[in-house]
Amino acid sequence: MSNTLLVINSSPLGQGSKSRQLTASFASKWQDKNPQGKIIERDLISTGLSHLDEATIGAFFTPEDQRSPQQKELVTLSDALVAELFEADTIVLGVAMHNFSIPSLLKSYIDQIARAGKTFSYTENGPKGLLQDKTAYVLSATGGDYREGSPARAMNFIDPYLTTVLGFLGITDVHFIAAANAAKGDEGLIAAQSDLREAIAA
Repeated sequence: MSNTLLVINSSPLGQGSKSRQLTASFASKWQDKNPQGKIIERDLISTGLSHLDEATIGAFFTPEDQRSPQQKELVTLSDALVAELFEADTIVLGVAMHNFSIPSLLKSYIDQIARAGKTFSYTENGPKGLLQDKTAYVLSATGGDYREGSPARAMNFIDPYLTTVLGFLGITDVHFIAAANAAKGDEGLIAAQSDLREAIAA
């Protein structure tokens, strides 16, 4: 059975995006290691995401067999995004740091895929993530250095937030690789590329 890689890009930048360069490198190296594997690419810039509104939330919580045609249309994109997650064995998130956290489009994506009864459920022992047995890599690009051991580490809200939300959905095997000091040149990108090679080789 072949593996499936889901690549999610959230940076609003094009070819100049360092997080996109990292995800492209990861996908290429992953394909070399998994020649029969499938790669699903999800670019949030062109996905047509919107912020949650009352109508969409209402559609989420309406049983499928009771949804109106309008409600069915409102959940179509969300259902497609959720299906991609279940199909994937490995998930790669390309993340640019915006004001110490994730891009707003990535937050909108999370709001579309964090759904009770779909990606998590409520049990007598509390919430249970339904996206089991998956590995995630968060490949970030930050203007400064917010990695472990850095004086600015406390301002990094990417790593703790994504660790929490992915874990809530059942994805607990999460790895973080950062291209630090991206605003100062390519040194951080080169170091991150080296970390990527080691991660995929392992």
